[in-house]
Order: sequence, then structure tokens, then C-alpha cells
Amino acid sequence: MTKKIAPETPQIAEAIERNIRALREIRRQLEAKKTTQDRIADTVTGFSGNLLFVYFHVLLFSTWILWNTGMLGLEPFDVFPFGLLTTFVSLEAIFLSTFVLVSQKRLTEISDKRSDLDLQINLLTEYEVTKILLLTDAIADHLGLTEGQDPEFEQLKKEISPEKVLQEMEKKELRN
Repeated sequence: MTKKIAPETPQIAEAIERNIRALREIRRQLEAKKTTQDRIADTVTGFSGNLLFVYFHVLLFSTWILWNTGMLGLEPFDVFPFGLLTTFVSLEAIFLSTFVLVSQKRLTEISDKRSDLDLQINLLTEYEVTKILLLTDAIADHLGLTEGQDPEFEQLKKEISPEKVLQEMEKKELRN
């Protein structure tokens, strides 16, 4: 016997749609904030992180070496130990690593903003849940209900200080 899953309520579907729209808008704004330099760095980084980049270099270096060892029957322009090739490869590595670092820095800044947002939402959620627990406890007291109360519930009703949590985390990290 298969169990039917109830369709999502319109309120939930609307909330999800609102969140998706908000995320798209944030991404659009981040894309609009990119400078020309950011776009160039991202394009170069995107291409260099592609297998076409590897294939291009294998073809280029193979042709270069075959040409300059005389195997293609053409006059060498950069004989062994291929000083010109070494210079080009070194310059490419310098520029490529710079482009990657620029892209990575921007992505790290975006990631940091997302982490801050996650933390803020988590702190707000923790605060709201604590308030709901307090309200639930007050309702239970008002109705004279005492079942289900345990020490863990009493602990959960206490507000959590982010500073104390961070201090505890740091203490435990120092022990390891």
C-alpha cells in the first residue's frame, strides 16, 4: 500500500518561491557589482579550469618541442633547453595564478557574507525556538500540565549566548 503525500500548502510554496526570487536577486546584484577586472579574472579562471585548457597546452607544448628539436623539418627558433618556452610558461603561471587569486578572493568575500547570513538566521532561529519553548511551558503551566517536563527541557528554555558558545568551542579546540 502506497502512502499519499499531501501536496504542499500554498503558503509554503509561496515562501519557497519568495526565497528563490530573493536568492536570484542577490545573485543578480552580485553579478552586477562585478568590475571588468573581475569578469576578466573569472573568464580566465573559468577557461584555465577546463580540460580544453589542458588539451591546448599539450598541443602547444608538443608542437613547440617537436618544431624546435627539428622533428617537423622546420627551422628551430628556440633550441633546447627551450629558454623562450620557459619564459612564456613562467609568465603564464604568474598571470594565471594572479587571476585565480583575484577570483578566489572575490568568492571568499561572497562566502563570508553567506556565512554571516547563515549565522544571523541560526541565531534568530535559536532565539525564536527558545521563546516558543517558554510560551509552550507557560501554556502548560496555565493548563496545569506537568507531564513531559524533564531537565533537558529546562536547559532548552535557557537563552544561549553566542559568545559563550564560541568560548567553549575555542577551549575545546585548544585541547585538541
